[in-house]
Amino acid sequence: MKGQSYLVTGGGSGIGEATAEQLVALGAQVTICGRRAEKINAVAARLGDRCLAVAADVTQAGDRAELLRQALAHGGGLDGLVSNAGNMYRASIAEFDQERLLDIFNQNVISGMMLSQLAAPALAARQGAIIFLGSIHTRRAFPGAAPYAATKAALQTLTQVMAAELGAQKVRVNCVIPGAVMTEINERAGLGSPEDVTTRMTALASLHALGRIGQPMEVAEAIVFLLQSKWTTGALLDVDGGLGLGLTPL
Repeated sequence: MKGQSYLVTGGGSGIGEATAEQLVALGAQVTICGRRAEKINAVAARLGDRCLAVAADVTQAGDRAELLRQALAHGGGLDGLVSNAGNMYRASIAEFDQERLLDIFNQNVISGMMLSQLAAPALAARQGAIIFLGSIHTRRAFPGAAPYAATKAALQTLTQVMAAELGAQKVRVNCVIPGAVMTEINERAGLGSPEDVTTRMTALASLHALGRIGQPMEVAEAIVFLLQSKWTTGALLDVDGGLGLGLTPL
């Protein structure tokens, strides 16, 4: 991947960090962004000169424009956008809060749509790719997860519509659908204490055919594959350890 350039949002931890690490290891120039400057700066320092950290909130139009400007300057163009930034909001139907619903859709869906719109011309110039991050919550119904699941379902439909629209420009659009992965979002979704997180993750592990929680690098491998797969567009790729199979523990 030498000579190629990628932009990864939410690159300060988890799947975004693992994706940036793999891309740099393969020789690419990578720009990562996140709202927490200390996190992304630490990742860039670890990965070296080919990784540029840009503190940015992708829900803000001005931040998106400046992020893309810096990514293009750093890489001399753009071969791929990994729209990974997002957040979790869990609430039962009785507890939905409209302001928080609007916020989670802005973070998880609208920011990625608008950044993709902005990046599309640069991606078309190199016949590049966009990768969205879906979720197993669209494959299995977990009570209390409707707000988050709805955002990820929107992204998966968006993937296929954008693939149809951008195909004429030779821009590929795909979506990776992870199972339960050991990331900060999943750790925060525990009930607070380390013991609660461990209990929740142990229960989740038993629902996967492979019997364990995934690691960020295992999802990153699929993202890198789709960035390079020239004949794949509109795909919704499950990378979930078999969680989507609907198994019930014995």
